[in-house]
Amino acid sequence: MIKDNSSTILSIQNLTAAVDDIPILKGVNLEIKAGEIHAIMGRNGSGKSTLSKIISGHPAYQVTGGEVIYKGESILEKEPDERALAGIFLAFQYPLEIPGVSNLDFLRVAYNASRKYKGLEELDTFDFEDLINQKLDIVQMNPAFLDRSLNEGFSGGEKKRNEILQMAILEPTLGILDEIDSGLDIDALRIVANGVNQLTNSENAFLLITHYQRLLNYIEPDYVHVMYDGKIVKTGNKELAVELEGSGYDFLVPQEVGLEVVI
Repeated sequence: MIKDNSSTILSIQNLTAAVDDIPILKGVNLEIKAGEIHAIMGRNGSGKSTLSKIISGHPAYQVTGGEVIYKGESILEKEPDERALAGIFLAFQYPLEIPGVSNLDFLRVAYNASRKYKGLEELDTFDFEDLINQKLDIVQMNPAFLDRSLNEGFSGGEKKRNEILQMAILEPTLGILDEIDSGLDIDALRIVANGVNQLTNSENAFLLITHYQRLLNYIEPDYVHVMYDGKIVKTGNKELAVELEGSGYDFLVPQEVGLEVVI
């Protein structure tokens, strides 16, 4: 049953999924409300990134059971672009390079597609440039990057900042950040995290997927979840991330799989 809660942005119910008929998710349950930040941690192969891709509609993953409810509506039959237009944003762990497509043009087309979906007039080139120049400070990005091909020749930190810039332009209701801290030095991490914090408000929500507690020093989660073998097996507050940093995942013995522990 879907909970009747108008503040619930994402409700995942007993979600199972496979890749090439190999089960990956084995009964994920998760609820995210407006204004909340959730973090998912876990070993490699536990299903963290798979979950993010299924929410955003990646076609390589086969949902075999359960539901993904976004703002009160099932989205499993929706195409990835429909989900994006509805306000779901996925920041990739490894952002793609697209030679020949300027960063500015990419952002403008994405932004105007969002406005058209909402029944608003598109912005012309000049008005959009004014808008994006206001957003550059969020990620401390040099305007010269707007004229370069999308992510081509960008460092790891520059690619991640560009992802947050996209999010600042599109203003999604649900931001999913898949290992946004991967490959960042401490200065880039602070910039990216500060950008996320500036975009957080009472009307949206974020799902952070990370291996490391250090990201959560800068973006404070309301809830931390631990995934193991395709399930969320433990949920706590930010102190759980500190515990994991110190002790690792050795506590995840096989008999615990299938039990959700809340602290």
